[in-house]
Amino acid sequence: MPSQAHADTAATAAPRGHGRRLQVRRSGVHGKGMYALQPIAEGEFVIEYTGEIIGWDEAVRRHPHDPSQPDHTFYFHLSDELVIDGRLHGNSAKWINHSCDPNIEADDASGRVLLHALRDIAAGEELFFDYGLVIDERMTPALKKRFACRCGAAGCRGHMLAPKQPRKKATQR
Repeated sequence: MPSQAHADTAATAAPRGHGRRLQVRRSGVHGKGMYALQPIAEGEFVIEYTGEIIGWDEAVRRHPHDPSQPDHTFYFHLSDELVIDGRLHGNSAKWINHSCDPNIEADDASGRVLLHALRDIAAGEELFFDYGLVIDERMTPALKKRFACRCGAAGCRGHMLAPKQPRKKATQR
């Protein structure tokens, strides 16, 4: 977690964009990806995920963005009520791919989605965050296959779904 001073700097730096620090190009993981053109230090602000903020009802109405890839969207979950649709009025952050071993993380505590480096990132390295998709279906082999992960990380879960939280056991008194 960045220090308060860093968070304040990041929040003011966010609207300026990413200049020549980042580049979108073909990814070996999936379609397009975002790459660092310069080294990025651990904890450093990378980019803000932007787009049109809409309600989930509207997001469902717009789905799918591409009927040939119905599970591919540029949605970023903000709350149970709101989502960012990066397809409309979004920036290049929408091209950041998933990895089970991410090098950036999202901080949305301010109501904006600010992406920060989890560790030092070398120039030329692709940026990844863990999508941790929450799907309101039973986690079956078919669902895991539908949301298969291609990150290749040593600890890859094999899918982009959020790990299920263990159910709390009832305690006897």
